[in-house]
Amino acid sequence: MDLLYANDRKGQYPDSWYAATAEPLAPFPALKGEVRADVCVIGAGYTGLSTALHLAERGYDVVLLEAHRVGFGASGRNGGQLGSGQRMEQDGLEKLVGKEDAHKLWLLAEEAKQVTKGLIEKHEIPCHLKPGIAHACFTEREVREEHAYADYLRSEYGYSHLEKLDCDQFHAICPSEKYVGGSLDMSAAHLHPLAYALGLARAAAAAGVRIYENTHVHNMKKGARPVVQTDRGRVVADHVVLACNGYLGGLDRKVAARVMPINNFIAATRPLSDEELHGVLRRDVAIADTKFVINYFRLSHDKRLLFGGGESYGYKFPKDIDATVRKPMAEIYPQLKDIEFEYTWGGTLGITMKRMPFFARLAPNIISASGYSGHGVGTATHAGQLVAMAIAGQSEGFDTMARVPTPSFPGGSALRSPLLVLAMTWFAMRDRLGF
Repeated sequence: MDLLYANDRKGQYPDSWYAATAEPLAPFPALKGEVRADVCVIGAGYTGLSTALHLAERGYDVVLLEAHRVGFGASGRNGGQLGSGQRMEQDGLEKLVGKEDAHKLWLLAEEAKQVTKGLIEKHEIPCHLKPGIAHACFTEREVREEHAYADYLRSEYGYSHLEKLDCDQFHAICPSEKYVGGSLDMSAAHLHPLAYALGLARAAAAAGVRIYENTHVHNMKKGARPVVQTDRGRVVADHVVLACNGYLGGLDRKVAARVMPINNFIAATRPLSDEELHGVLRRDVAIADTKFVINYFRLSHDKRLLFGGGESYGYKFPKDIDATVRKPMAEIYPQLKDIEFEYTWGGTLGITMKRMPFFARLAPNIISASGYSGHGVGTATHAGQLVAMAIAGQSEGFDTMARVPTPSFPGGSALRSPLLVLAMTWFAMRDRLGF
C-alpha cells in the first residue's frame, strides 16, 4: 500500500478547514515526456517549495514534482505552529552533539523563524501569521522544569523571549484547569499552514520554477545526471533533492530506515461564541502541552478552536477521526465534549528516533532533508534554504544539521511500525499516569 493514496483522493486536498479557507491555486500540469533541469526537487511541501524558490532566485533552472497538489501533505495539514529552537531541547542536544554544535543548531533554529517570517513578508503571503506559543504543563514538577529551561536558555543562549508563567498567569491565557503553569514565547508564532504553502508555490512559480502536480515519482536512477522516472515522463537533472518527508515510500532505503511515517489528527469546531472563547483561550496564541503524544491547539481567524491530538501508526487513518481528537480535547476542555466538529482531518508526518531532522547527501548530486518530527513549519522552510545553499557550494549550515546522529529504526521496515506502536503505548500510559 502506498501512503500517497492510502487515505486521500488522487490530486485532491483533504476536507480540512485549511483547504476550505485557503485562497485556491490553479492546478499545475502533470509532467509528460522528458524534461531537463539543473535541479529536480521531489515533493512540494515546505522543504521542496523553499528549496525550489531559493534555487530559482539564485538562477538555477528547477523542476518541482508533486504526486498530488502543492502543500498536499503535512505542510498543508499541520497545527501551524512556528516554534523556537530545534525539536530536541538544547541541553539534550549538548549531550548528543557537544556544546559547540548545539550552539550552532540553536542559531540555525532562530534563523529558521526569521527565514519563514521573511518569506511571508517578502512575498506578501496571506497566512494569518500571529505571534505567540504558550507551553502548557500538567504538574508542578513540569512547571519547575519549564522555568529552569527558560533560565537556561537565557543564561547559556541569550534567549530572553521565554516568559515564565505561574498557574494564575497561565490561566489568564488558557483557563483549562488541567494546566498549572508553563511559559509563553512571543518570538514564536502560528499561521495558516496551507495558505503559507500555497504562497510559497506562487512565489516559486513567479521565480521561474516549473511545477508539475499529479506527477508520481516511481524511481530514481543515480549517476552523473540522475534520472527521475514518473508516471508519464522523466526528468534528467544535474542534482536531485528528496523532499518527501513521510511520503518517501521506497525512493531511498537510507532515508526510509531513519524517517518513519506516523499519522496525526486535527479537528475544527464550529465558530465559538464570545462566552465559549473566554473559557478556551483568552489571548490569540497557540498552545502546545507536555504530553508525549502532544496536544496542540489555537484559534482560527473565524473563531473556531483548531485542536490537534491523537496519533496512529501504519498506513490507514482511523475510521472515526472525530472520536480520536474529541477524547484528548474533552480532557482539556470538558465543556466542549459535545461540541460540533465541522472539519476533521488527518495527515502523515515523518519522525526520527532522536526527533531531529535527517539531512544527508545520498550521492554527490543527490541530497535529502526530512524527518521534522512535528517541528517542520520553520525547520522545513529553512531546510530548503540550506539545501539550496549546499547545492550552490555553501554547505556549512546543511553540514551542521547533517552531523546530528540519526540512527535507523530497529527492525527495518518490517518491524519499525510494530515496535513504534509498543513504544507509543508505553508513553501514552505514562501520560495517563502523570509520569
